[in-house]
Amino acid sequence: MKKAYWAGAALIVAFLLLGLTTFSSSMTPYVTFDEALSSPRVCQVMGGLEKGSSKYDTTTQTLRFNLVDLESKKVLPVTYRDVKPANFEEAVSIVAIGKYQGEAFHAEKLLVKCPSKYQGEETEKHYGAKVSVKS
Repeated sequence: MKKAYWAGAALIVAFLLLGLTTFSSSMTPYVTFDEALSSPRVCQVMGGLEKGSSKYDTTTQTLRFNLVDLESKKVLPVTYRDVKPANFEEAVSIVAIGKYQGEAFHAEKLLVKCPSKYQGEETEKHYGAKVSVKS
């Protein structure tokens, strides 16, 4: 009976280790532009679209653009081979998932944050209204 407990415990530990290694290898960390240049793994970089830098080739479905780090103002050329995301030119921020190869960051996925339809609207608050309290 003790052998069954030990075998069960060993099996549980083996599954936990397998799950942990699978989970850690599938994670894609956010990195800086400098780290993306030297990383051999797939990673995520976030920045803004450099205005006027995007070019889309419809025959090869290749999008090329420059991503700008909002803090350091560094520029990273990005190549993405797929359909151009809707409202790409109006993007507030872009997350590119991929890795740096050759002279550009080759994105496998793009996450594009478009401006909210509520952005810039002011909500009015009436602070001067009299409030009556009944006791």
